[in-house]
Amino acid sequence: MRRFAQDTDVPVSRSRDQIVELMKRAGADAFMFGEDKGRATIGFRLGGHYLRFTVPVPSSASAQLQRTRWRALWLTVKARLEAVGIGLTTIEEAFLAETLLPDSRTVAEVMRPQIEDAYRSGRMPPLLPYYGKDAEAK
Repeated sequence: MRRFAQDTDVPVSRSRDQIVELMKRAGADAFMFGEDKGRATIGFRLGGHYLRFTVPVPSSASAQLQRTRWRALWLTVKARLEAVGIGLTTIEEAFLAETLLPDSRTVAEVMRPQIEDAYRSGRMPPLLPYYGKDAEAK
């Protein structure tokens, strides 16, 4: 099966700019971009919430792989916004996993291990399993 955009010639900068434009149209009013240690990050403030997407780009990644990954992120954001536009989901639900919490981790980063543990143990996590910097020490 062919991967989406595996042969794209759309530069990373254009995909990134198109993602920003999509988010601006959705109401985002703050933006950031950075690269560090084999990953690129793009973030937004939307409806008072901060969102962060991370694109893995190992130093060994070819320019083609980088273009493909950014194009796939563009498609992901576009599809979610389309789903919001037709009432299939809400903006909060569409971007829940990428929503930043007060400690700068995303909802996905916090919940993924708890979900795995719940499936493994058959027990639900406590109601507010994480809240604030000192929660892990408790």
